[in-house]
Amino acid sequence: MKAVVFNEHGDIDVLKYMDVPEPQISPNEVLIKIKASGCNYNDIWARRGLPGVSIVMPHISGSDAAGEVVDIGSEVKNVKVGDEVVVFSSFSCGTCDACARGEVFFCRQFKIWGFQTGPLDGAHAEYAKVPAFNVVPKPKNLGWEQAASMPLVLFTAWRMLVTRAKVKAGDFVLIWGGAGGLGTMAVQICKLHNARAIAVANSDDKLQIASELGAAYVINRSKQDVNEEVRKITERRGVDIAFEHVGEATWETSVRSLKWGGTLVTCGATSGYDAKTDIRLLWNKQLNFLGSHMANKAEFLDAWRWVESGDIKPAVFIALPLQEAGLAQKTIEEGRVIGKVVLTR
Repeated sequence: MKAVVFNEHGDIDVLKYMDVPEPQISPNEVLIKIKASGCNYNDIWARRGLPGVSIVMPHISGSDAAGEVVDIGSEVKNVKVGDEVVVFSSFSCGTCDACARGEVFFCRQFKIWGFQTGPLDGAHAEYAKVPAFNVVPKPKNLGWEQAASMPLVLFTAWRMLVTRAKVKAGDFVLIWGGAGGLGTMAVQICKLHNARAIAVANSDDKLQIASELGAAYVINRSKQDVNEEVRKITERRGVDIAFEHVGEATWETSVRSLKWGGTLVTCGATSGYDAKTDIRLLWNKQLNFLGSHMANKAEFLDAWRWVESGDIKPAVFIALPLQEAGLAQKTIEEGRVIGKVVLTR
């Protein structure tokens, strides 16, 4: 089968479109013929290399896939050949205390499929094998490209806002990257809960998309001071929740944007992890700093039903053929994306 593979860290030229053996399934796995796969920033992290994170090589990236089941293991009962599915990319042992509590992200064997798994193994290929537990029916109202664009960013944003930050009606929520993959999901989750999303982006066309998806307010960070605009919007009160995933470049602004008793929730640090915090704000304003990582399957299913109903919609920026994975990653790195980039077969 064809796949996009790398054997060393580096720039996009380390990505090779090449033939590799088709995966062989075990009794509890299914084989998927992939129709489309979503691109995420973890594809870039894996290719570049991250301190303290072991990337198994040869490596196939890709944590989002939509496709058709073409084979099932002898022990699989919940999936059949011909099913149209998407992949839930949180992998864990399924037997430890953390897994039994539904806290798969605390499992000592937890891995993000297509990022920490390998050798080979991810979605940017013609076929992939995954445990039967990790497939979910594709909504009939979505095409392959749309379905492949959503799972990882949707369930990550859902856990951040719903489970961790407990978003509620009336909340002001500051959302960085309001037109990106995570941001487009976060804006719609806020709308679903009658919260007021304040979407931040660096261009008016991106903010137009955020508005169309339900953002109550928008801030163009290339022209406006974010904290000053937040003060105006909230009448100097500050936001209830700051939705963080950018890290070093936005952290101080996020902290200062919060109301007294407000909550910052973060799932990443694409701009760097060495962020500065004035600790006086933490204790004096009695702020809440929350980390969040992926989601469990129940949280994913809770979010997915709103996709099936049409209340949460995909935002696909561009679809490229699989062999253009390097161009897809470059487009993401340069910050030119509105929504998600998808690779097709």
